[in-house]
Amino acid sequence: MPEGTDFLYPFIEGGERDAGPLLLDLARSAVGKHGVSVALRTATLSAAGSTMDATAGAMGAAFAAGGRLFSFGNGGSATDAASLAALFSRPPSGRALPARSLADDPAVLTALANDVGFDLVFSRQLIAHASAGDIAVGLSTSGSSRNVLTAFAEARRRGMVTVGLAGYDGGEMVTSADVQHCLVVGSDSVHRIQEVQAAVAFALWEAVQQRLEHDDG
Repeated sequence: MPEGTDFLYPFIEGGERDAGPLLLDLARSAVGKHGVSVALRTATLSAAGSTMDATAGAMGAAFAAGGRLFSFGNGGSATDAASLAALFSRPPSGRALPARSLADDPAVLTALANDVGFDLVFSRQLIAHASAGDIAVGLSTSGSSRNVLTAFAEARRRGMVTVGLAGYDGGEMVTSADVQHCLVVGSDSVHRIQEVQAAVAFALWEAVQQRLEHDDG
C-alpha cells in the first residue's frame, strides 16, 4: 500500500539513499511550487480588481455602520477562516474590526453536528449571533461545500453582506444568488488555492482598511 508521502514526494519512497540528489529534488520541487503559487496569486489579484473593489466597498460600509464579520470553512479553509478573522480583529496596523471565526469552537461544532447535522454547523451559529448588516465570509476550495452554502443562504435571509472565496471554477458559489461577492482562485490544486486565498484575504483586508481610512478623511 502506498505511504502517505507518495503523492507529494514519490522520490522519497523510491529507494534513494544518496542525500545529495534527494535534497536537490526537494529544493527543485519547493521552488517550482513557489513559482506556480506566485504566478497564480498575481493572476488572481489582477483578475479580481473590480470584484475586490466592490467587495471591499460593501464590507467597509457594513463595518462603518457597526457590522461584524463572521468567517467559516472546513478543514484547511477553517484554518484560513480563523486567520482571516484574526487579521480583521487583531490587525498588524490600522483599525481593529469585530470579527470571529465560526469554526473555532470544537464544542459548538461537535454539538451542532451531533444534534442537528453537519450541514447546519455554520448557519445555526449565524442564527444565534448575526444580524442584518453583518458580514458573512465563507471559504471553500471547491466552492460547493454544503454547510458553507447553507450558511450563505441563512446570511442572505438575515440581510447580511455575503462574500465567498472559492477555488477551481468557483463551484456553486459563483452562481449562487446567496453569494453577493465571489473571489475565485482559478486552480485545480487545493494546496495552491489555499495559498492564494490567504493572499486574497490579506488584499481584501488592506482594501477595507483603505476604504475606512478614506471615509474617515
